[in-house]
Amino acid sequence: MNASRLWAPWRINYIKNIKPRICIFCKARGKKSNDYVILRTKYSLAMLNIFPYNNGHTLVAPLRHVKKISQLQKREILDLWSTLNKVQALLDRVLKPEGYNIGMNISRVAGAGIPGHLHVHIVPRWKADTNFMPVLSDTKIISQSLDELYKELIKYA
Repeated sequence: MNASRLWAPWRINYIKNIKPRICIFCKARGKKSNDYVILRTKYSLAMLNIFPYNNGHTLVAPLRHVKKISQLQKREILDLWSTLNKVQALLDRVLKPEGYNIGMNISRVAGAGIPGHLHVHIVPRWKADTNFMPVLSDTKIISQSLDELYKELIKYA
């Protein structure tokens, strides 16, 4: 079988910068940040993942830079899960997914790309989002640009 190729030039930034110089969540918590932040609360923020597994892949993180759940204060835990709930409602309204994968990767060995700042992934899913591309060529197709999705989500946030 011949190898298939899908040109994805936006992935080179991820490949070259696997260890970010600064924490993306700490950078994005500023009021003037334009890092695809779709929701900001007293203790949390939600931002679109710029290297998504699927359209609408969002990261929800506490504002405070902590790497373990046990380091969160009760009010931060409540706010984090409340923010996750709001993001899911927003994604339901705009993208109308049929399901979600929601989870955390805690530490580098567990797959965390940013191991120093705890965050929750929320990945919208549809019945047809797994087709022949990931099955045959380990390639995922994202059907909408981040800029376009960001503009849609921010209208309702």
